[in-house]
Amino acid sequence: MTRPLGARGRALVHLEGSHMSRDQIIAAVSADNVRRHVERITTDIPSRFAGSENAKRMAEYSLQAMREIGADARVHEMPGLVSFTEKGELHVLSPREVAIEANTLGHSVPTLPEGISGELMDVRTGAFEEFEGRDATGKITLSELSYHPARHEKQRISALMGAIGCVMMNWGHDTNQAVPFGSVKPAWGNPTPETFAREMPTLPCIGIARSAGLQLREMLQSGPVRIRMRANVWNGWRPVQITIGEIAAGPEKDFVLVGGHQDSWPGPQATDNAAGNACIMELARVFAAHRGELRRGLVCGFWTAHETGTMVGSSWYADQEWDRLREHAVAYLQIDQPSCAGTSGWQTGSAAELRRFHQSVERELLGGRDISWRRSVKNGDSSFFGLGIPMLAGQGAFTEAELKATALAGLGWWHHSLENTIDKLDWDYMRLHLQVYAAWLWELCTAVVLPYEFVGAADQFIERLQALSAGGDRIGLAGAVARAQEFRASAQRLEQTAADWRKRSAEGAVDEAGAELLNSCFKRLSRSLVPLASTAKGVYGHDPYGYTPQGTMIPSLYDVPRLAALPEDGEQAWMLRTQLVRDRNRVADVLVDCRKLIDTTLKLLG
Repeated sequence: MTRPLGARGRALVHLEGSHMSRDQIIAAVSADNVRRHVERITTDIPSRFAGSENAKRMAEYSLQAMREIGADARVHEMPGLVSFTEKGELHVLSPREVAIEANTLGHSVPTLPEGISGELMDVRTGAFEEFEGRDATGKITLSELSYHPARHEKQRISALMGAIGCVMMNWGHDTNQAVPFGSVKPAWGNPTPETFAREMPTLPCIGIARSAGLQLREMLQSGPVRIRMRANVWNGWRPVQITIGEIAAGPEKDFVLVGGHQDSWPGPQATDNAAGNACIMELARVFAAHRGELRRGLVCGFWTAHETGTMVGSSWYADQEWDRLREHAVAYLQIDQPSCAGTSGWQTGSAAELRRFHQSVERELLGGRDISWRRSVKNGDSSFFGLGIPMLAGQGAFTEAELKATALAGLGWWHHSLENTIDKLDWDYMRLHLQVYAAWLWELCTAVVLPYEFVGAADQFIERLQALSAGGDRIGLAGAVARAQEFRASAQRLEQTAADWRKRSAEGAVDEAGAELLNSCFKRLSRSLVPLASTAKGVYGHDPYGYTPQGTMIPSLYDVPRLAALPEDGEQAWMLRTQLVRDRNRVADVLVDCRKLIDTTLKLLG
């Protein structure tokens, strides 16, 4: 029989030197080392297409870097559905003839040599609302590469609306002549039979410079514009490679996962993501020197087929290492495009339970810079939401004025182009990036009681459920709101208890059994809450990249407002209500289970 942990019989361990070691870690990370790696990668291994010889060389480079610091490292090879693109073509046929430089986008449907012709239709962001009251049937859409929504979703929406092709103009200043690369494959990772049938691209897609796109938009203001476009691409299966390096991370030991993709588009691609790979290598070097002080291990993942496979590498790792990740991964830090030149602020996307912890580090180390936060959504290599692993990803951010002037070029005007050279990195700011990452990882790897808090997570559920209340009466949403509020009350009690235990450990004594109970509770809460908050498909599937509902809290309830707008009687309303009632039931059940888990944990702690 399990008994509560009372004051007697607890194993006490005294802590010494933890703060000193943290300061040593922060002082030890070197931007110069990062720069040396980036110079080597961009010079010797440019154009790291997944499935290419250079991508394999990059995996071997990561392997060597990990082994040199004493990590247990290996390269894993798997089949990946990838894309090799060539130059595209765009010709304005009327009102006057103009030839425009274009790149074919990854996983585009190839055209015949003569291409396709049609009337151009400006859909600006490419989101659903841009098509309201308009007929896109048989037309070629012109959209902006603003990530609102992502390219993959722009293609999907255009196809749903009847378009026959997509032209996507780059972001940046109005004079930006960089021609972008990019993928339009919505299916996350290697497709299944279902996602191959439902989520693969169905349209030819090309990318053009922003200056050229604005030229087309100006022509459209005077009347119809007819174009011919051609997409040149090979899509197929190739062997692809990821590199995994582990430090003090045994099979039965908890660990922190840190990762970033090591494949790239043509050219040096310094910020995307040679810099992120180099940061992981440097962090691993420093943590390996302190491996004896880590309560939890560090697992470093260098993913592949991020660009042309839509997260094949990281999703493969999630699938293959499911049992271990589910049981032992406490957090996932993604490092992708750190320290872009021109950034001065800081932005972190994270699971709500990590927000208080990581922002305390940011306020301490970033010297008064503007700090912003957003709930992490499924972009980048965020292949671990279904597993319920809380994620964080932080990097330098442009100011609002800079974003407005560059059509929301949050990753730099050079993103996904041949202009992504080493001068696009800010090496002074890189030092602060490394220090923040090191401080985050040190706390996650060494804290006796993990730095989670779930009151903020509960608040997000309550806020979202209440915001949906206008249409929620038709699916019984009030009951889910009540369960979220009950969960919040339990989360508040859990937070008070965790604060007390953290205080005890700071004073020099640790109750290992009690700390393990708390940490186990935290992990299990995340396993339940993260998939609910951040996925539409839930635990065992992957939402398509850029999927519109996925940008909202509790994506499975995205269509509640649409149900409210439908007449109560009718086939569409009946079917949608059936779906949403089931999704509401899942939300309510998870919140009840989480409350019960907290109550049981607190009872065991005594």
